[in-house]
Amino acid sequence: MKKTICTLLIFSAMITVLNAQDWAIRQLENSPRHQEDIIIKNGDKDLSCFLVYPEVSGAATTVILIHENRGLNDWARSMADQVAGEGFIVIAPDLISGMAPDGGNTPDFSNSDEARSAIYALDPDGITSDLNAVYDYASKIPAGNGKVVVMGFCWGGTQTFRYATNNEKAKAFMVFYGTGPGEEAEYKRIKAPVYGFYGGNDNRVNATIPDSEMFMKDTGKKYEPVIYQGAGHGFMRAGQEPDASEDNRKARDAAFERLISLLKKI
Repeated sequence: MKKTICTLLIFSAMITVLNAQDWAIRQLENSPRHQEDIIIKNGDKDLSCFLVYPEVSGAATTVILIHENRGLNDWARSMADQVAGEGFIVIAPDLISGMAPDGGNTPDFSNSDEARSAIYALDPDGITSDLNAVYDYASKIPAGNGKVVVMGFCWGGTQTFRYATNNEKAKAFMVFYGTGPGEEAEYKRIKAPVYGFYGGNDNRVNATIPDSEMFMKDTGKKYEPVIYQGAGHGFMRAGQEPDASEDNRKARDAAFERLISLLKKI
C-alpha cells in the first residue's frame, strides 16, 4: 500500500512538472518572434545561446538573460521570448554548455539535479569569461542599438550582481532574487544601476539586502530593491506555473511590468 501511494505521489509530481514544461513549450511554439539557437565562441569553448528578436522597426536594446540553477531550460527560453515580445533583443547563454554527457548542453542532462550540480561546479572566472564573450556579441548585433542590459534569476540573479562588478559598459543590471557580493571592494567596481526583485517569503536572500544597500550607498552607486510581499523564491517561474499561488502570480506580473518599464527608460 505504501509503495502504491509513493508511486502515485511521484507520478503526480512528474505530471505537474510536465505540465509546466508543456506550458513553456507552447508559449515558445506559438510565438511570432524570430528565435535562433546560436554558438558563441569563447576560446576553444562553444557557448550555446538562445537568441530572440522583437518585431520592431528600429534598433533595439539587447538583454542578456542568465538562467537559474537549472540551466537554459524551456522556462528560461520562454522568459527570453516574453521579454523580446516587449521590444528587446534577448540572448540567453547556456552557461553549462558542453558539460552534459557526450559534451551536450542543458537539455542533455537526465534531470535538473544533474544540471544544478554542473552549475555549482563552474569556475567564477570562467563564468565571467563566458559572459564577456556574450556581451561582446550582444553589443555588436546589427539590429541592436549598442545598449546592453544584464538580467538573471536565482543563481543567475547572483551572477548578474557579480557581473556588475566585472563589466563597466552594461547600462543596467536586473537582479531577480539573487544575492549581492560579500565585500565592499567589489561594489566599488560597479558602474551601472542595479535593480532588485525579491520575494517577501525568501529571507535567505532578503537577509543580504541590507548589506548590499549599505555598500551601494557607501560607494555612491544606485541600487533599488523591491520586495513583493507574499511571494516566494523563484516567483517569476512559479508565478506562471499551472498551480501558481495568487501571491506568486501577482508578484510575477508586477515584477515583469517593472522590468519592462525600466528597460524602456534605458
